[in-house]
Amino acid sequence: MRSLLLLLACSAATVAAQSSAQYLPLTPDGRGDFAGVWVVSGSTNLPADPPYRPEALKLWQERKANLKKDDPATYCLPNGVVRVTSLPYKIVQTPQLVVILSEGNTHSFRRIFLDGRAHNLDLEPNSWTGDSIGRWEGNVLVVDTIGFNDRTWLDDTGKPHSDQLHVIERYRRPDAGRLVVEYTIEDPKFLTRPYTFTRTFVPANREIQERFCTEQNHLVAK
Repeated sequence: MRSLLLLLACSAATVAAQSSAQYLPLTPDGRGDFAGVWVVSGSTNLPADPPYRPEALKLWQERKANLKKDDPATYCLPNGVVRVTSLPYKIVQTPQLVVILSEGNTHSFRRIFLDGRAHNLDLEPNSWTGDSIGRWEGNVLVVDTIGFNDRTWLDDTGKPHSDQLHVIERYRRPDAGRLVVEYTIEDPKFLTRPYTFTRTFVPANREIQERFCTEQNHLVAK
């Protein structure tokens, strides 16, 4: 009898785990549903030893040595598409457009076009968030972004990139409680080869908060 009860308990646990894993949040049109407010779970720093070319490695070392005095975030400038996810952000999703609103920077948002358009090649390479287009691979949203300036940092340690940065993101929901994003970083000017890393996000269970931040904001109240 004890063996039978143990077997039944194990079977029930297995079924429950499978049911949880098989439940994937979907939109009414059957795509992966990424809408909501998300917060990162775990470290937000990139791999410790990205395959930098010598000039990029030198720049990174200089930033670490000067106590981050050139950190764009210090001057209320945008964090960029990779670093900004270290703080909560909200995804608003429609069939033709995904908008990402960040709590980390005032007025910081991204538009990911899903209507089949090509990249805007007339975009000058001076954009903080680049030009993003997306496509679906099953329930995985693949986002391709180019057209960056070279002023943002990739993480809080000051990892640099050039204006040739190309970011590919793959968004997926392995279950109801997680959003997993795989990032591929390409930058032929600063990297000897592309590299990939993954971040996991969980529901923040709140709305993003208002944040007042602008360049030279110490002068605003005067």
